Amino acid sequence: MIFINNLNKTITLGLKENWKQFTILVIVNAFVGGMVGLERTIIPKFAELEFGIELKTAILSFIVAFGVSKALTNYFTGKLANRFGRKNLLILGWLIALPIPFILINAGSWNWVIFANILLGINQGLTWSSTVVMKIDLVGEKDRGIAMGLNEFAGYFAIGVVAFLTGYIAERFGVTPYPFYLGIGISIIGLILSVLFVRDTMAFVKKETINDNSDEHESIFLSTTFKDKTLSAVTQAGLVNNLNDGMIWGLLPMVLLALNYNSENIGIIAAIYPTVWGFGQLITGKMSDIYSKKKMLFWGMLIQGITILFIPFTGDFILLILISALLGLGTALVYPTFLSAIAGATSPGQRAESIGVFRLWRDLGYAIGAIISGIAADVFGIKYAILLIGVITVISSIVIKIRMPNDSKHRVVTS
Repeated sequence: MIFINNLNKTITLGLKENWKQFTILVIVNAFVGGMVGLERTIIPKFAELEFGIELKTAILSFIVAFGVSKALTNYFTGKLANRFGRKNLLILGWLIALPIPFILINAGSWNWVIFANILLGINQGLTWSSTVVMKIDLVGEKDRGIAMGLNEFAGYFAIGVVAFLTGYIAERFGVTPYPFYLGIGISIIGLILSVLFVRDTMAFVKKETINDNSDEHESIFLSTTFKDKTLSAVTQAGLVNNLNDGMIWGLLPMVLLALNYNSENIGIIAAIYPTVWGFGQLITGKMSDIYSKKKMLFWGMLIQGITILFIPFTGDFILLILISALLGLGTALVYPTFLSAIAGATSPGQRAESIGVFRLWRDLGYAIGAIISGIAADVFGIKYAILLIGVITVISSIVIKIRMPNDSKHRVVTS
């Protein structure tokens, strides 16, 4: 009882009350996103120029490696966060990031690129999952949406900035080694910030648990994946969102190369999408605290799907920028809303694990999207691969419309 009283006196939930630590975590997540931005523009061209790889399925294998390793790491990060502490997992993630740019610079075969992306997936699973959970821990219920908006803004804005920078550097100095030098600085600074300035947030979880009376799920894995209507509807949409993102990551640069765009222009088009996605979440994160999460998820997935269906039918630079921006807008509507909805439908003690399960399935979408779009592109052509992913995304919005109940706090609705 003494512990509880002391805890209540010293720990206060809220974004305003914990803005210093929250700001540090936002900055750290920008460096986390920057590691992914290293590959966003140049890897398909890197594969063809350095290793002579032309089959779309083979080129997209790096996304499969990234997606599977990140997905599995997300799951175990969620399960282990309460046991080992969020900060310890964050630091471990940065230690794993350190060799990645050196491997890419010195890769003697495509297998080394695959290995680097396995490490990148582990890095992202540990670091991004940890920063997400720590921010939710700090802010409490009323600020979850804007907390996730700020978190995802930092990460995806950084992806866009680094994607542009790598394209710019590659156009002037070649696809290797200079673009990857950015990764050396990013990983070192991210590690230093995490070690020196980040504090663990487990005490905030204990504080919130004291005052929480929400129902706990018997099996958080089954509830998040299948049983709970809210959790499972959000999870399938998360998987499809990253499925189409994996396609954009891998096939869009190929489409632009076929249209004879240079690396700098490819970098601009590729960067618009995550940049709008990032900035948009500053608004949509707060919206998800106020407006219907179900409606935001439905419209966000629908906008993504319809926008993707237009990609194969234009080669105009301005129209491609508009398509990239609309795709970013659709993704901005859903991304912070995913995490806010998952957090709202689980108890504080199960939150980290439920987010881990959600992120397991969501990031498997990278691998599934790369496999589906790669095979479809090799068999039927890139145009039909893109159309297939667009149709799947539209169907996902319909699943949200039909299966997800109207917003309700901590409601467990099984099928």
